[in-house]
Amino acid sequence: MKCIMSTAPERSINYVLSKSVQRYMQKDLLVLDEDITTRTATRILQHYERDDIIVINSEKIPVGIVTDEDILNKVGDANINAETTSLKEIMTSPLITVGEHATLKEALHKMRDNKIRKLPVISDNNIVLGIISQGNIANVIRDATATPPRLLSPPIKAILGNLGFVLQFSGVLILVPAILATILGETVPATGIYLSTVLLLVTGFFLNSYGEKASLNLQQASILVFASLFILILFGTIPYLYVVPINTSNPFDMFANGFFSSAAGFTTGGISLFKTPEDLPQSFTFYRSYTQLVGGMSFIYLVITAFYPEGKLQSMRGLISGRTLHLRELFGTITIIFTVYIIIIAMLLYFFGERNIIDNFSLAMSTVATGGFVPSSTIIPNLVWEEQIILMAGLILGALPFTFHYAFVKKRFLSPKLGKEVLVYFAMLSVAALLFILVSGFDPLLGAFYTISASSTGGLQAHHLANLSGAGHLILTLLMFIGGCGFSTAGGIKIFRFFHLKDFRSAINKEKRKHLTLEVKKDVASTTIILVLFPLLTLITAGQLMSISGSDFDDAFFEATGVVTTGGLSSGIIGFHTDPATKIGLSFLMIIGRLEIIAIVYIFVKKLAH
Repeated sequence: MKCIMSTAPERSINYVLSKSVQRYMQKDLLVLDEDITTRTATRILQHYERDDIIVINSEKIPVGIVTDEDILNKVGDANINAETTSLKEIMTSPLITVGEHATLKEALHKMRDNKIRKLPVISDNNIVLGIISQGNIANVIRDATATPPRLLSPPIKAILGNLGFVLQFSGVLILVPAILATILGETVPATGIYLSTVLLLVTGFFLNSYGEKASLNLQQASILVFASLFILILFGTIPYLYVVPINTSNPFDMFANGFFSSAAGFTTGGISLFKTPEDLPQSFTFYRSYTQLVGGMSFIYLVITAFYPEGKLQSMRGLISGRTLHLRELFGTITIIFTVYIIIIAMLLYFFGERNIIDNFSLAMSTVATGGFVPSSTIIPNLVWEEQIILMAGLILGALPFTFHYAFVKKRFLSPKLGKEVLVYFAMLSVAALLFILVSGFDPLLGAFYTISASSTGGLQAHHLANLSGAGHLILTLLMFIGGCGFSTAGGIKIFRFFHLKDFRSAINKEKRKHLTLEVKKDVASTTIILVLFPLLTLITAGQLMSISGSDFDDAFFEATGVVTTGGLSSGIIGFHTDPATKIGLSFLMIIGRLEIIAIVYIFVKKLAH
C-alpha cells in the first residue's frame, strides 16, 4: 500500500525535531554501580535484554556508559578477568549527555559532533531519566512524514498550545481583582471581571486541547504575541461594558470606549478616557491597573520565550524550585519578582501617608508595569517628595531588563547586575533630566519625575502637558521613542536596538556586507525598519488627531507618540468625545507599538523572520 505523505514533509520534520527529548526517550534503562564486575553486569544485561548500562558512582551521579559491544570486546581480551574487572575499568567516560529540556534537533547535533549514536537524558538534578538514540529519532521523523494530513498543521498547533497557556495563566491572575470586587460587595464590576476570567480560562483550555507546546520560529512567535494581546484586550473589554454607563444611541461607541481602555491597560499604554477615576468602583480602578500588570508580565514572558537566546535562559533557575526556567516556571518567576516590587512600593506609600491600601497597590502596579493608570486624579499631584522618589524608582525598575530583575532578586537585592544596556539607559536618563529641567521651568524633582515617566514609557503625570514648551515636548517625545531596555515592560524602540546601528555602514556597503553574519544583517535591518516606522506611524496618527480635534501639530504629535510608543504621556486630546472608529484605530496602534512594530513585520515578511 502506498504511504500517504503529509502535505509539508520538511515542515513536519522541523516541527518534530523541535520537540523535547523527554517525549521520545527510552525510559526503561539499566543503571548500575561502577564497582560491579563485568561478569555480573553481563548476567544482568542478558536477564533484562538490554544493550546499554549507565554507570553511576557512589554518589549516584552518572559517570559513564557501557554497551554490550564494550563487554564482548574487552572481556574477550585475554588480559582482562571478567570476575575481577569492574564497569569503571571498561566504561566510556566522561559521559556525554543531553539535558531533559533539550530538543531532538539538539540531541542529533550532539551525537553528530561527538560521533556517537546514543545520549543519556539527564535531569536538572543530574539524575538519569532515559536514553535517546539515533534510531528513536529516525522513527519519529519517519512517522511524521508518513502521517496523513491533519486538520491543523504542526506550526499552528504549536501557536495554539502556547497561546492557550498564556490565556489560562492570565485568567488565573485576573481572579485577584474579581475576588477583591466580591469582598468589597461591588457586584457590577465583579460580574464583568468573573466573566472575563471564565472566557480566558475556557478559551485557554480549548486551545490547549488542540495545540501542543513546542518551540516557535520568529514568524510564529510574532503571531503568538499579537494573538495573545488581542484576545486579552478583547476579553478585558467586558468589565468596561458592565461598569461604564451604556450609550444606547451608539453601542459601537460603548464598545470602542471599553476596547480602547482595555488596550491601554494590557499594552501598558496608560492613556485614560476617565478624567476622574475616583468616581469608578474601587475594585474596578484596581482591575484597570491590574490589567497593566498582567499585560506587562505576559509581554515579558512572550518575548523571552520567543526571542531570548535559549542558552541564556537555560542558565537561569526558578526562584523557588531551582529548576531551569521553562514555560510555567518562567511565568511564575516573573510573577514573583513583580509581586515583591509591588508589595514594597505599596507599603512604602502607606508609610509616607497614603492610607488607602487598595489605591496604593493600584498605583504600585501601574508604576512597575510602566502603565500610567491611576486610581485617583489627585493622587499624583498630591504626592510628597518621598513618594515621588518611590514612584520614580518603580518606573525605572519597570524599564530595566528581565535579567537585571532576576539577578537582583536572586541575590536578595544586594548585588544588581548593571549591563551595558542598563548603564547606557541611566546615562541617557541623567542627561535628559538635566536638559528637561532647564527648558521646562519645572522644579528639579518634578522635572526628573516627568523625564523618568517618559523614558520608562510609564505615563504617570500630574496634569496634561499641552502647555509645555516646544523644547520640553521634544525631549519627552524623544525619550518615549527611545523607551527602556529590552525584555522589560517599557515600550518604545528599546536601548539595545541602537547598538545594532554600529554595523549600519557595513551593512549598506557591498564589500563589508559580505563579512557580516546573517544574524547581524537581520538585526540591522530590523532596527532600521523600526526607526523608520515608529515616527512614520506617529506622524500619520498626529494628522488624524489634528483633523478630528483641531489641535496644533505639537500637541497632536505628542499625543500620538504616547499612543504608538505606549508611553502614556498625554496632552489631553483623546477622550470619550473622540469618535469610535478613531478609538478602535488607536487601540490597534497601541498593540502594534507594544509589539515594537517589528513583530508585525515578522508576520508578513518571512525572509526577515527566518
